[in-house]
Amino acid sequence: MSTRTRAAGILTAITMTALVAACSSSDDSASDTGTSESSGMSAEAPDAPGAVGRELGDGADTTSGSDSGSVSGSKVAAIPEMERSIIATGAISLTSKDVAETRREVQRIVDAQGGDVTEENTETDDDGDTSYARLVIRVPSSEFGTSMVALEKAGDLRSSTRGSDDVTTQVIDTGVRVRAQEASLKRVELLLAEARSLKDIIWIESQLTSRQAELDSLKSQQSWLADQTSLSTITVAITHQRAQVKEEKPDDEPAGFLSGLKSGMDALGASFAAVATIVGALLPFAAVALVLGLPVWLVVRRRRAAPAVPQAPAA
Repeated sequence: MSTRTRAAGILTAITMTALVAACSSSDDSASDTGTSESSGMSAEAPDAPGAVGRELGDGADTTSGSDSGSVSGSKVAAIPEMERSIIATGAISLTSKDVAETRREVQRIVDAQGGDVTEENTETDDDGDTSYARLVIRVPSSEFGTSMVALEKAGDLRSSTRGSDDVTTQVIDTGVRVRAQEASLKRVELLLAEARSLKDIIWIESQLTSRQAELDSLKSQQSWLADQTSLSTITVAITHQRAQVKEEKPDDEPAGFLSGLKSGMDALGASFAAVATIVGALLPFAAVALVLGLPVWLVVRRRRAAPAVPQAPAA
């Protein structure tokens, strides 16, 4: 057998291996479903005649419709419900007069629910006190609702949001693809063990490498889905509550005489304020004038008070 013929045979075998792997995964799921249904029917077959016999022995009227209804009802009860895979997320905004104390209360709630704080960001004011805190919390998905209710009561609630994403189909699809890829990888490894020429070995190893990389990617995606569905994420933001200053509403202004009197008093007060402002502005100038003008006034007064000297008669 030539090398080209052998390579063509190996290529055909790998193609058939991939098809067989895909078919085997679907056949396995179909066979599992068929087995469960057949087992359910075999379990129900011996019970149905006995049930009918007991009902007839008791003298109760039965019909074929009721028998078929009981059998179909037992069939539905025998099929297990599919477990849903849900990614739940939440966000809570709180205000508190003591952010540090509220932060400790949040930690106590997380510890009680078996969760963990995976990320935290805090800010402080000029006095060194905590004024803001943001926490990212992971709690078991089964305790998501309880944790949200407890965290909403840790401080003064401003807002609370919840979200969920059903990834059941994605989880099932990823699991099927992982199993199919593992089966295909095993068959390629068997072909690699049977290869003889260097060209075939190199080609099969390249296929093996690409399939292994795809399998690793699928497993990483499967691990991420498992983590997100088993643990829920809650983001809690705590802001310092500032004291609210109450604005005083002006009283209703009185009408008539009282209103005029109040207006006059306000005008008189404004006039006194204006006069006082003017006096205050002129007072420095008056003091300077007094200091400089007092000596001049005294000199002038003294000259006026002195007696006039009589002049001698002309010869």
